[in-house]
Amino acid sequence: MTTNAKAVVQAEGKFNDTDVMYLQMMVAHHEQGLEMVRLAEKSAQRDEVKTLAQAVDATQSDEVELMKSWLTGWKKPATVDHAPSAHADHGGLPATGAEEIAALKKAKGAAFETAFLNLFVAHQHNAVEMARLEKTDGVNAETKAFADRVRESRTDQIKQMLTLLNS
Repeated sequence: MTTNAKAVVQAEGKFNDTDVMYLQMMVAHHEQGLEMVRLAEKSAQRDEVKTLAQAVDATQSDEVELMKSWLTGWKKPATVDHAPSAHADHGGLPATGAEEIAALKKAKGAAFETAFLNLFVAHQHNAVEMARLEKTDGVNAETKAFADRVRESRTDQIKQMLTLLNS
């Protein structure tokens, strides 16, 4: 007998606007990242790049589910207001623009990998910066611990991608 049940960590206790905004911004950020890594899963040439993309896809898909469950538990929307002024107090909403995604979709071969890795390094750097804001101004223990994990894992991914760019 197999079961498909997942144990989900609950973000119980108090939370503030920073915790909510961080999770909402990260859901949007992750969804953009998933779009990019799914392109890399199909279009990258090197196995190392495809493997990285698959690992990020698995991790960030689970993280989106987790963040949405916390926001739902707090009775807050999982979507974020994309007006830049709505996020001024939280460092803005760093986003990979539609132009960059469109250019990535058009890139082929080695040019695709270079474009993907450069774009994704910048994308993951934004995740690290958003995690720092959560650590400074958030109050929910689980959300702050999640921000720590994001900061550590994305910093490692950036190092890995820089190595791939230079090889």
